[in-house]
Order: sequence, then C-alpha cells, then structure tokens
Amino acid sequence: MSAHVDHVKAVFKLMQQYQLYAKMAKCAFGVPKVEYLGHLINVAGVLTDPKKILKKERFSWTQKCTEAFNKVKQALVSAHVLAMLDYSKLFIVETDASGKEIGQY
Repeated sequence: MSAHVDHVKAVFKLMQQYQLYAKMAKCAFGVPKVEYLGHLINVAGVLTDPKKILKKERFSWTQKCTEAFNKVKQALVSAHVLAMLDYSKLFIVETDASGKEIGQY
C-alpha cells in the first residue's frame, strides 16, 4: 500500500510541475471500488456495472439478429482487406479515421 501512495505522490508532483490539474469531483482515493465507463473496478478485477445494463426494455436476440450477425461475420472473413499484400503491385491505402488525411503509397 505504501508503494501505491508513493506512486500517487509522484504523479501529483509531476502534475504540479507541468501545471496539470485534476477535477476533484472525479477523483477517489482509498475506496474499495471505482466506477469507470460503465464498469466497477475493485480488488477482484473489472466487472460490468449492473446499474448500467439493466434497462426497462431489454434487448432480445431473435432469429433476424442471428441472420444479420452471420452476414456480418461472413463479410468480415471474406473481405479483400484480409488478403496478403502483393508488394510488387501498386496499392492504395485510404483512411478517414483522422478526418483529414488520405494517403497513397
């Protein structure tokens, strides 16, 4: 436990050095569990927060869902992107993940 406290102190010292701030309302110290992004983190591990998954209208897996899932699965395993690259031929890499870059190599 003292090693953990030393690590926390070191982090705070670095934050102070670089003028970084934490929102105290989102900080928790010395607690048995922490809620984070719909999960509970405790000494036993990471668990799904039951308050986040129980809803009035629960999802129901139907035959239509199974068919759609199988179509997606088939599309993923047969997609051309899974083919090995042939570096002797020209190929184009396109991406929109950054929202601004498209490249050709």
